[in-house]
Amino acid sequence: MSGASNQKKIEGLREKIRHHEYRYYVLDDPEISDADFDKLMNELKRMEAEHPEVVTPDSPTQRVGGKAREGFVKAKHSSPMLSLDNAYSEEELRDWERRVQELSGQSDLEYMCELKLDGMSLALVYGDGRLERGITRGDGSVGEDVTLNVRTVRSIPLSLAKEKLKKAGIPADFEVRGEMLMPLAAFRKLNEEREKQGLTVFANPRNFTAGTVRQLEPSITAQRRMDFFAYFLLKDGQTFFDRQSKAMDALEAAGFKVNPNRRLAKNLDEVWKFIQSWEAKREALPYEIDGIVIKVDRTAWQRELGFTGKAPRWAIAYKYAARGGVTKIENIEPQVGRTGKLTPVARLIPIPIGGTMVANATLHNMDVIERLGVKIGDWVEVERGGDVIPKVVKVVEDKDHPRGHKNFEMPEHCPVCGGNVVRTAGEADHRCVNANCPAKLQGAILHFASRHVMNIDGLGEALVNQLTERGLVKNVADLYKLTKESLLELERMGEKSAENVLGEIADSKKLPLERVIYGLGIRFVGERTAQFLAEHFGSLDAIMHASAEELEEVNEVGPRIAESIVEFFADEHNRRLVDDLRKAGLTFTGQKKEKGTKLAGKTFVLTGTLARHTRDEAKKMIEDAGGRVSGSVSKKTDYVVAGSDAGSKLDKARELGVSVIDEEKLEELVG
Repeated sequence: MSGASNQKKIEGLREKIRHHEYRYYVLDDPEISDADFDKLMNELKRMEAEHPEVVTPDSPTQRVGGKAREGFVKAKHSSPMLSLDNAYSEEELRDWERRVQELSGQSDLEYMCELKLDGMSLALVYGDGRLERGITRGDGSVGEDVTLNVRTVRSIPLSLAKEKLKKAGIPADFEVRGEMLMPLAAFRKLNEEREKQGLTVFANPRNFTAGTVRQLEPSITAQRRMDFFAYFLLKDGQTFFDRQSKAMDALEAAGFKVNPNRRLAKNLDEVWKFIQSWEAKREALPYEIDGIVIKVDRTAWQRELGFTGKAPRWAIAYKYAARGGVTKIENIEPQVGRTGKLTPVARLIPIPIGGTMVANATLHNMDVIERLGVKIGDWVEVERGGDVIPKVVKVVEDKDHPRGHKNFEMPEHCPVCGGNVVRTAGEADHRCVNANCPAKLQGAILHFASRHVMNIDGLGEALVNQLTERGLVKNVADLYKLTKESLLELERMGEKSAENVLGEIADSKKLPLERVIYGLGIRFVGERTAQFLAEHFGSLDAIMHASAEELEEVNEVGPRIAESIVEFFADEHNRRLVDDLRKAGLTFTGQKKEKGTKLAGKTFVLTGTLARHTRDEAKKMIEDAGGRVSGSVSKKTDYVVAGSDAGSKLDKARELGVSVIDEEKLEELVG
């Protein structure tokens, strides 16, 4: 048989196997038995072994291949993978719709409703129809390259025929985002096998999925039946189709597994019916969900609505009511956080809730304890929803659940350092005032190293505890003084691990100014406020020397936040910390957002679709020229900028006699 004939026969066998993989792993509708499938696969392996020159990376035999890695390579996303804001009630959902309608100027929006799968987000990059990269979500901007593990998941196509992509309307180079998860049946079977072997069982499929995807040995991932559902299609980091519903249909037509339990809703009443129907049916699903994702269907409106600092304005996740259970409080202990706040934590008789054994639950503060009337020894109802920390919601009292008799009192001295504990007038929280409290230090380091701050992977709780207990790190700046020799003295620290940690610490020096500001742990200064401060002042030194009045000029900074920033930099220890971080080489300057004066004092409202600018671009253009953009039209509005398909805002402007201008006139005003 000639080489060309061999290649044709082998490729024909590969296509047959791909077809049966699609029928089994994507459609859940196999046409042949497992034994017959194995025969086909063994035949392909035999033929490829005889003709290794024709083996291709996208062959079904190559799903598991390559050496185990010593670590994962960081990979930048084509565009941010953002989380979603949450709604917990119909009222909150309708509030979201009102905001969407006001910002878009549209009252007849359609919404795509999808099940909120409780798994792990992944981005798959295809080039010329072949899978090139699989990337975890990471911090939203940078993830980890887990391609070798992703290739083992049989519902993820290694390659797609160009004819099939063309028919679906998808280009040869594209990106798919979706959710990796483990079906409940496979998870239960795995735990049963582990129990028989005397091994510890896994708490829930979501955590197990995340751990599996980050396995350094792809053959282990291959043994655990993972599944993947696609829900986004991108080209060069941008949404490709003009509607989300079209994108999902196209992905399905191309051969991806797309969740069939979705609906295009004409209005929010239809959205609410979809939410209610799946709340009743969720327990019957073969995988876990924790809610419903609602997206504005039209891509043009999505672009116009834009994003907040952390989430798209055009989508929201409705979260189903938390799962709960009743258990007994055996004790209440104060836990000291990175700000010195003492949080009372209920130590419980462990109880399974939503697939996780819950042994601790927060009681928030003394006000909550007094409102609930909680005592040590009480039987209580505990709730847990998604990633939310389990919380005590009420005391259970009946003949089967007698009351406890011991009250909890907040200590006068910190349980970690012995420092004084105070409660500021008008605040609910008790705090340790000792600036050198070890609990504050450990919490501050964990916050500083977290992925949304300085993103120092590998610097977990166990390592931080060792570093602080041995006195190697007395503040976050000391992280930059660590050496390989000092790390190798720690427990469970090998040479490769030490090099990885030091590499992560070195890489963190390149992160922008807003990350450093956030990492300082200033009270009330979160990720979004840190970004506004960086853009307004352009340097950490300028922020340090700013007055409260100057700080209040920053977007979303009020008197309380301004005072907290002033207090932080007035402290000698904190100023010394900043100097140490400067010497370590962290980023202390950024791009100051200089504002013009052409539109100073003028208020604008945007409505409809602009031809040359997105909503966010137009807003930035106005703000950069000194103007202000509002979401609603009033008598104080100076101009309404109207694009095509302008809605109720245009009607309101005409009613109030507000000047209506087009995009060209706006550009003229800005200059």
